[in-house]
Amino acid sequence: MTKIYHAHLYGSRNGKYDWLLSHDVVTTSWQTLQPQSPFYLLIPQNTDLLSEYEQGWKITDVMPVNVLGFQTHRDHFAIDFDREKLEQRIVEMRDEDISDDEYTKKYTIADNRDWKVREARQKLRNDINWDKPLINCAYRPFDNRSCYFSDVTMDYPRRELLDHVAGKENLCLLVSRQISLQEWRHVFICDQIAESCVVSNKTREQNYNFPLYLYPDCNELIQENRVNFSPHFLKDLTTKLGYKPTPEAVLYYIYAIFHSPTYRSHYAEFLKIDFPRVPLTSNDTLFQQLANYGKKMVALHLMKSPKIDTLLAHFEGSFNPIVDAGHPKYVDSKVVINKKGDGFTEVPEEVWNFYVGGYQVCQKWLKDRKGRTLSQQDIIHYQRIVVALQETIRVMQQIDEAIPGFPLP
Repeated sequence: MTKIYHAHLYGSRNGKYDWLLSHDVVTTSWQTLQPQSPFYLLIPQNTDLLSEYEQGWKITDVMPVNVLGFQTHRDHFAIDFDREKLEQRIVEMRDEDISDDEYTKKYTIADNRDWKVREARQKLRNDINWDKPLINCAYRPFDNRSCYFSDVTMDYPRRELLDHVAGKENLCLLVSRQISLQEWRHVFICDQIAESCVVSNKTREQNYNFPLYLYPDCNELIQENRVNFSPHFLKDLTTKLGYKPTPEAVLYYIYAIFHSPTYRSHYAEFLKIDFPRVPLTSNDTLFQQLANYGKKMVALHLMKSPKIDTLLAHFEGSFNPIVDAGHPKYVDSKVVINKKGDGFTEVPEEVWNFYVGGYQVCQKWLKDRKGRTLSQQDIIHYQRIVVALQETIRVMQQIDEAIPGFPLP
């Protein structure tokens, strides 16, 4: 019978060399592994809670229609802070008086395997509705931008997003399939199309989009929306609760579960390696309570909660401040954005340190605006982000207080 052994060796390069010079395969302290289906991991894993965790529903089995977020492979060209600048870029793309060579040099773009500038420009010129794909998108946490959602500018706009999300009323759960070694916190929500790195820019942590509703195409006989929940999942949930909750309530419940600090730590071993699972409850009071917290969380993350208008942070500094390189910096409850000392005061440390997926949000939002002038609207938006994160932390605590423990009753 084949046996598999494993050993870790941590430290500096020289330390590892020294250790290897004095050890061999016989004197190494090995750990015997017994890889299990379906992943057969060749690293140690605590599987004590595996059977309990697998009682939950894998999110891809809950919401079977899902897709990786869109990928442009030229974000600087297809996405912009300024809608007017992006529109002008597209207008010039249609202009026959501008050569392909001039255009590619001006916007620093180039042909690749999946995209050719000449073909893209010709397709755009032939489209009488060329302005329709100019829409908003979720780009990073609390950071929506304008994009030209089309294969004219993007390598992979994703058919599922076009069919069910772009220009439609919907909610999309954003979840990563795998994560690196840090804590699992890779979940967010949006109500528009989402780029693949909203939750994290690490390749293995890119987010999948799970739309709540599925829209019919023009060829379907029944022209009404369908809920993106599998029949088997709904049957199990309905059996446990004794009734079928609204689609929104189910999504809010899931969102609350995924924001439970105890859920994240309790199942940390398994959340690293595959899509998260949703544990169900037979306790309707608990379900309703968690759905209510999830609803509050969704409103906060969509910046639609009335809470976000009660500003915590205050801006101190010059008019039209610029974010300098090497900033922001956090000093004594102040987020400093430039060498002059302009910044946001009274930002709680726990808010400054709060992460969504791979991003430290309060730092990331400003860092992405390096060299840009913050408008009054930008300043207010950042102040609202601070409130949204403070409230997120509070609601996460309430979620944990409501949950008696795992497995759920």
